[in-house]
Amino acid sequence: MTDCIFCKIISGEIPSTTVYEDDQVKAFLDITQVTPGHTLVVPKKHVVDIFEYDEELAQAVFSRIPKIARALKNFDPRVKGVNIVNNNGEVAYQSVFHSHIHLLPRYTKEDGFKMTFTDNSKDYDSQALQAIATKISEQIKD
Repeated sequence: MTDCIFCKIISGEIPSTTVYEDDQVKAFLDITQVTPGHTLVVPKKHVVDIFEYDEELAQAVFSRIPKIARALKNFDPRVKGVNIVNNNGEVAYQSVFHSHIHLLPRYTKEDGFKMTFTDNSKDYDSQALQAIATKISEQIKD
């Protein structure tokens, strides 16, 4: 894809600070550095989002996440954890439409990164949950 910023980073047209690279994946520091060490893991094959992954690509990308996450946890003794975030679609905060996974080292609860999960459990009894689960299950394809 000629106008994709991540494809240009992968090809070397745009410089990046590489953390890890092999024949299928490139991991580089995000220029925003939400927290120090904020890394993006990107498949070298251009796919827009998780919905375009096949099993082979998913295996290639996701199998590299643990070793990169361990490196992030170990590079600074102040790192207490790592958030792994993947946004798919504009409504889900995806801003670059080449699939990428954010690895965010976490130092403290006040380190500049925050996620909010709303508790809507009062709106769902077991029957409502089962109805949702059934509809989702029916859509799973091999």
